[in-house]
Amino acid sequence: MIAVLKRLSSPPPQTLRTLQPTPSTVSYTVSTRPLSRTLPAILAFYIGVAVRILLGASTLVLLWTKWRVSSAKSTGLLSWVFRAAGEESLARFAESLPWKYLAPSALLLLWLVLQRGYKEESLTVLRGLGLQTSTTSSLHLRTPTTRFIPTTSIQDIFIHEAFKGFEVRFYLAVVVKGEDDVVVVFPRMLPRRAVLEDVWRGARACLYEEKGRDKASLKE
Repeated sequence: MIAVLKRLSSPPPQTLRTLQPTPSTVSYTVSTRPLSRTLPAILAFYIGVAVRILLGASTLVLLWTKWRVSSAKSTGLLSWVFRAAGEESLARFAESLPWKYLAPSALLLLWLVLQRGYKEESLTVLRGLGLQTSTTSSLHLRTPTTRFIPTTSIQDIFIHEAFKGFEVRFYLAVVVKGEDDVVVVFPRMLPRRAVLEDVWRGARACLYEEKGRDKASLKE
């Protein structure tokens, strides 16, 4: 029983992507999105995107048609796409659907279409400026939640452990000057310790490398 609970509470497969466009900037992104490396996987991904777009567009067209028909307004715009016969069929179909069933069903379908289907969080380190955390929204149309912490406010970066459910989970935390609580990096993902160690070493090297060089030059 405990083994089943541990399996259910364990995080999904995660991948770490590191991007360093300049020597003073490095970005770490942890994601549950599977990597499409083979041709069938790439085709399946784009087919899924096309199906989502088609379902979303069809739902919006149906809602617009129902609104026009209910308001006794013309739906002639549909004839540009579906021709006259298709316009009449769609108008009759929309008219036969009661709003009390169509509206919640359409909203549920649009919500499912807009679901991202994976989690993604990132940490961007800018030497001399600070770091920025980012959490991608679960919906495609919503912007990610970000926070920038300047270097002057960063007191320390460390890896700590805590209990979550029936297992010990590690997290990367930033101690911010003047704040009682630490800022947890990748709060939704809580990656494995090996991933956190790579991010921790890279973030500290990028943030404090210049300080270490300055101290070494002063000693000389």
